[in-house]
Amino acid sequence: MNYRILVLPGDGVGPEVTSEAIKVLNRVAERNQLTLHYEYALIGGAAYDAVGVPLPKETMALCPGADAVLLGAIGGPQWDQLGPGLRPESGLLGIRAHLGLYANLRPAKVSTPLVEASPLKREVVEGVDLVIVRELAGGIYYGTPRGIIEDGPQKTGINTEIYRTPEIERIAHAAFQLARKRRRKVTSVDKANVLESSQLWRETVTRIGREYPDVALDFLYVDNCAMQLVTHPRRFDVVLTNNIFGDILSDEAAVITGSIGMLPSASLGTGTALYEPVHGSAPDIAGKGIANPLATILSAAMMVELSFQLPEAAGRIVSAVEKVLEEGYRTADIASPGQPTVGTVEMGDLVAERI
Repeated sequence: MNYRILVLPGDGVGPEVTSEAIKVLNRVAERNQLTLHYEYALIGGAAYDAVGVPLPKETMALCPGADAVLLGAIGGPQWDQLGPGLRPESGLLGIRAHLGLYANLRPAKVSTPLVEASPLKREVVEGVDLVIVRELAGGIYYGTPRGIIEDGPQKTGINTEIYRTPEIERIAHAAFQLARKRRRKVTSVDKANVLESSQLWRETVTRIGREYPDVALDFLYVDNCAMQLVTHPRRFDVVLTNNIFGDILSDEAAVITGSIGMLPSASLGTGTALYEPVHGSAPDIAGKGIANPLATILSAAMMVELSFQLPEAAGRIVSAVEKVLEEGYRTADIASPGQPTVGTVEMGDLVAERI
């Protein structure tokens, strides 16, 4: 079996963590008689520095030939002053649109060895296993009109939240179908008491939910959901929400697991899927060799399961991560006070050795 992977290391710690994921993928390939071909391309700030745009045409041209895309991280303070369409984040939004990605899966599972790393009490977080299904192609990140309008000394910033029925329908189907493979519960999150876009969201999800009578459906306003995530996180199975709410809530869920450095993600749609860690580029630790590569390694596991359709091989990666954590190895972000730590490369080596 042959697979082509487009690797977009990006900025900050991105190149460091993607290297470790590739190390683990190569070990899995050896064990499962796979042939992996890697192509590398630019995105984000690194692309802007090289060619003046955050998503070069050359990068987009490589996407159709890839079986999956592995992304590191994008962004950094050195690019914050760039104009609209030139910031690194524009490259990420652009490739999502180019690939037709609309469903972002962000699992948040509390690993038993990391229960003490969570800021929440053991009795609250033990056994947490949820997935946030975030709509990825619509909402306020893509809506128009948008921009900053200057009227003399006054400026007005405009962003527009837009959702259309088909966009809500397809992400709702994705959430209900996923729930059928888990504990058969969907919690839809919106702000229907204030926002018309959320009123349409709730109306549409309710209608789609009738097609899945075997899946329980409830609704929460986003502010209540944020509270419930830290007070009763075990109540959640599949959390369905829009683009901006999903972006925020998944970072909250990541911290519950012990560190945002532990949270993987998969972005699925009509074309090649994209896999990336939820954490950012972490410019403050870039180049120091201390970044946690486990979120990227677990993202690679999702790639093996969802894009390559090899659940057993993906399970080997997840089991290897669990084994390393059970043995007490920690990067700095998940270590208890005074606990010895390992660096990025050593953590990658440890996981690869246990495949």
